[in-house]
Amino acid sequence: MDSVSSGSSLQFLAKLLRDAQEDDDDYDDEHMPHCSVSTMTPGSIGPVKKEATGTFQVKSENRKTIWSAEEVPEGSEFDDTWDPREQPEYQILFKQCVGTEDVFFGMSRKDPSTACCEDVVIKIKLPETKYSDITLDIQDKVLDLRTPKKKLLLHLPYHVDSKNGKARFVSEEETLEVTLRVSRKFDFINFV
Repeated sequence: MDSVSSGSSLQFLAKLLRDAQEDDDDYDDEHMPHCSVSTMTPGSIGPVKKEATGTFQVKSENRKTIWSAEEVPEGSEFDDTWDPREQPEYQILFKQCVGTEDVFFGMSRKDPSTACCEDVVIKIKLPETKYSDITLDIQDKVLDLRTPKKKLLLHLPYHVDSKNGKARFVSEEETLEVTLRVSRKFDFINFV
């Protein structure tokens, strides 16, 4: 068993396993690995692979940038992990417009899943907050709410129409209700 594990026998085994083309005139001892057993690896067996030296091409015009604009997640500019304000309680609800043809006959192919909903309603509890203290910013996929005591950065589950949303503050319940229209591509469920 000792003769099989020696370095020279492994080199001879590697030579036997090489293609017949390389075994002709162009094969010489410089292609053989060193006799040391420590440098002999399973990758040493077989034809010698030529390493391709390529250059890394930077796609962006500014070579100092680390990420392209597509790689940065939407809403990360609002993220402030060092802000000591606490996050308020919130609920995300989905709303869909249905008629009798949907409920009783199932004619529009809508189901109770969120894939068939037209609106997203976010209810945010803001105790001891005035309506004038609320700052609300809505992007296509991010809701950013700031008050003197609370802060909420919410990544929305669907893309929304940020220009045509509704918000109302119910002072009796101390709740802000934000209704946003979901903007999704038409598919076999959402074709109307």
